[in-house]
Amino acid sequence: MKKLLLLLMLFIATASFAQKSITIDDFTARPTFGARSVGGINWMKDGKFYSSLQNNKVVKFNVTTGEAVETLVDGSALSPTININDYTFSADEKQLLISTGFEQIYRWSFRADYFIYDLTTKTIKKLSANGKQSYASFSPDGSKVAFVRGNNLFYVSLSDMKETQVTTDGKFNEIINGSTDWVYEEEFGFTTAFFWSPDNNKLAYYRFDESRVKEYNMQKWNQGATYPQDYKFKYPKAGEANSVIEIYVYDLGTQQKMKADLGSNTDIYIPRVKWTQDANTLSIRRMNRLQNQLEIMHLNTLSGAISTVLTEKNNAYVDINDDLTYLNDKKHFIHVSEMSGYNHIYLYTVDGKLVRQITNGNWEVTSFIGLDEKTKTVYYQSTEVSPLERHLYSVSLDGKKKVKLTTEAGMHTANMSNDFQFYIKYFNSASQPNTVSLYATKGNKLIKVLEKNETLQKTVAEYGIVAKEFFTFNTVDGQALNGLFMKPKDFDSNKKYPVLIYQYSGPGSQNVSNSWGGGHFYFHQMLVQKGYIVAIVDTRGTGFRGEAFKKMTYKQLGKYELEDHVTAAKYLSTLSYVDGGRIGIWGWSYGGYMSSLAMTNGGGVFKMGIAVAPVTNWRYYDTVYTERYLQTPQENASGYDDNSPSTHAAKLKGNFLLIHGTGDDNVHFQNSVVLQEALVNAGIQFDSFYYVDKHHGIQGSKTRQHLYTQMLNYVLENL
Repeated sequence: MKKLLLLLMLFIATASFAQKSITIDDFTARPTFGARSVGGINWMKDGKFYSSLQNNKVVKFNVTTGEAVETLVDGSALSPTININDYTFSADEKQLLISTGFEQIYRWSFRADYFIYDLTTKTIKKLSANGKQSYASFSPDGSKVAFVRGNNLFYVSLSDMKETQVTTDGKFNEIINGSTDWVYEEEFGFTTAFFWSPDNNKLAYYRFDESRVKEYNMQKWNQGATYPQDYKFKYPKAGEANSVIEIYVYDLGTQQKMKADLGSNTDIYIPRVKWTQDANTLSIRRMNRLQNQLEIMHLNTLSGAISTVLTEKNNAYVDINDDLTYLNDKKHFIHVSEMSGYNHIYLYTVDGKLVRQITNGNWEVTSFIGLDEKTKTVYYQSTEVSPLERHLYSVSLDGKKKVKLTTEAGMHTANMSNDFQFYIKYFNSASQPNTVSLYATKGNKLIKVLEKNETLQKTVAEYGIVAKEFFTFNTVDGQALNGLFMKPKDFDSNKKYPVLIYQYSGPGSQNVSNSWGGGHFYFHQMLVQKGYIVAIVDTRGTGFRGEAFKKMTYKQLGKYELEDHVTAAKYLSTLSYVDGGRIGIWGWSYGGYMSSLAMTNGGGVFKMGIAVAPVTNWRYYDTVYTERYLQTPQENASGYDDNSPSTHAAKLKGNFLLIHGTGDDNVHFQNSVVLQEALVNAGIQFDSFYYVDKHHGIQGSKTRQHLYTQMLNYVLENL
């Protein structure tokens, strides 16, 4: 009886500490694993305070203590109440520009209602009563606000709230002023295409003529109407016509417009425009269609003269970044480039003469954080410790006095104050969720830990979240590739486990890093709880290992990536605890492309594959991304077709699930339709599911519940 009682007590004690099981609801419908952060940061000009958006309030914090000192505006206390989506200060910090009623258009584009809140009088007024606006921005002196509405550019003088229309020819699917077309938004990563001059007197802006760009017809099905609705938008597919881009400068005083002379060739890209420190000089970056030549040009907005100050050429392509910085001395600029074979920081005179290379080595500068011109100190983030980590550094403008500012192994990013006296550091690692800390740059002194995510740390312990284990293996040509495992908590090396490989594999990407979480992290942890090993692999062509490694896939996307995934599967099969007959692969977008290719042209190595929103032939994808890596179909037809899953459909082996959203404006549903037809014509059985009117992210809690449930069941049944 005593022995039975002892056993019962032991069972109760064990059960009370039993690992909790992850459910799909935990990471779709409930914030079980929600990570806290400190966001919406705006550094204030005196350097002593910063503000943050918290609980619908803009709160002011003391930098030296990290304590809240004042609520600047409470959206819930306004009349009428406002749900604050975002906010910006005027330069004198006497006004706030508040956005609300956010309506997403594509990935980054949106419309919203904007309000001007006066911090002195505590009064609020609507920016415009003529419809929602996009990308509203204060002029440097805070006297005006410019915005886009209906493909036209406007500005409002805040003294009398007079609205002035700068352009009048904007028209959907034809002319865009002050904003970008679809492909610029998606691939060059910006939507605000107007820029205030430093002296407040001019507005530079883009004009897109997309009238010759072909339309993609994306039917919308679930509208409650008897007939589906056609949604047609301009989408330039590889080898087809792009928008014609023009750059204008509008003088607010004279109301005259100057058109920049960009040359007779209109088949070009203008991926970036910004003002220099000279109010009469506009910096324009021009690229050729193949994106293997970048020119930095300076437009004199008084005379109209334009000159090329720097030209960068590459045998493959030149990557665009935002790290072009003009110094206050009006004599120099900083340019970040991988022209040495690795991404580094360079100092030039304003007329394009190289002064020096500031950073150097077989590692990458991953972010130029800023330059403190008073102390001549450059701050940046890099991979110098390891491609799997990011650390923060400072270095003098002459390339000397380099200091490593971070110590813990993992991923460090920084949000630095405008005067470079303080920074907020965000840190995470494979074993540590996000922590946020406030530092003084002088002496690199910790002031306060702002967020530890202690609740999340407790939760992941309760659910038995397993740590990432890193490994390397060699490609067929002897290069070492990085990978990681997530193994069951009760892992037994004497057992045989099925393995599911997750990957993205796109040019310059990275999935394997010493970081917390990652794509579909808790879905993978759920599979681990159910007895699977999840492996993640970065192939050749991925990023942060130098230009040669990244660009070797040029003109033949998919070829080397497939070789590497097959090699990875064969390597895994050699491990004593892996069941080589039960290896699967899955991915989304480019990862869906690769899982489709692995299942069709992978020689039967993979027992099961899932492809979500895959590209199935790069002929169906956009000009900017595709031609950067493959040239045009007219120039490189084999590069498009030789590694297309549709080309190899008849070779499909194993169980294959194809998933796509019918409302995907990015990777069109057409891709899955074409692959499905090829599989049908080849007499191949497979599984497919389509989410009605869902875009590339297939979002929505109910939708994600269904998606993950479907994928989970497919893995359980077929792997």
